[in-house]
Amino acid sequence: MIKLDAPILPWKGMGGIRLYSHISQFYDLIVHSKSEPVLLGKFLIRYEIKDSVDLWFNIMNGKLFKITALKNYKGKLFDKIRIGMHIDEVLQHEPSFIYDDFEEVYCSPKGVFIETDPVEHSVLWIAVYVKELENEDFERGKW
Repeated sequence: MIKLDAPILPWKGMGGIRLYSHISQFYDLIVHSKSEPVLLGKFLIRYEIKDSVDLWFNIMNGKLFKITALKNYKGKLFDKIRIGMHIDEVLQHEPSFIYDDFEEVYCSPKGVFIETDPVEHSVLWIAVYVKELENEDFERGKW
């Protein structure tokens, strides 16, 4: 079901999975992943799908709000940026990334987060998310 070589598309999705999809569409995938869900706060939940992607849902509306490409994901962001790439090379391809000291990730206003290894400075994961993530009522599911 997950296409590990599909492009990473900000504001849209990755791996053939679309942001805003309802959690009910992923029942079989989540059950077969055999990973334990992680509750983040009271209303956000994350499921890891076998080192390929993390799926993040808002419990209040059931919608997928973030998808994170993990180490086995082979697709590229902006047709150039991939897991394992050195952050200097990432910044050459996409200078919109700014390091956020508080979150400890690189953020782009184009709808992407990147976390890097603190020693190797290589990309550990790439996440795309919904535009409503910053809305005041995001956690309440009013989007």
